[in-house]
Amino acid sequence: MGLDNCCLVDLPKITDPRGNLTFIEANRHVPFEIKRVYYLYDVPGGSDRGGHAHKRLHQLIIALAGSFEIVLDDGQTKKPFHLNRSYLGLHVGPMVWREIRNFSSGAVCLVLASDFYDETDYYRDYHAFLEAVRPK
Repeated sequence: MGLDNCCLVDLPKITDPRGNLTFIEANRHVPFEIKRVYYLYDVPGGSDRGGHAHKRLHQLIIALAGSFEIVLDDGQTKKPFHLNRSYLGLHVGPMVWREIRNFSSGAVCLVLASDFYDETDYYRDYHAFLEAVRPK
């Protein structure tokens, strides 16, 4: 897959004096069916999340509140993204290592995933990931 298949996604934003609304529709705003949703919150200062890659899973990562940085790594190139808008998501495809860090106080990281949790879909060891993406 690589970093070429990772991109920022502008989500619909309906502005209203009573408050804004953003919605997400599978296969319309994200290029996959949404089968799982989870979120990270109350991340202690200085803590990192992520530290893994997925073999098949696609994700859309959104800063619902606050901000954080995601560094994507395809084994050859590293690319940082700063997320701080609730109407902007980052699509992360398979075989991309991710580190999530620099969480602001009160940050909430929402993740929409293309499949159910499956531990066998993970690379949790960076060297094993590098071996898997190394050109043969």
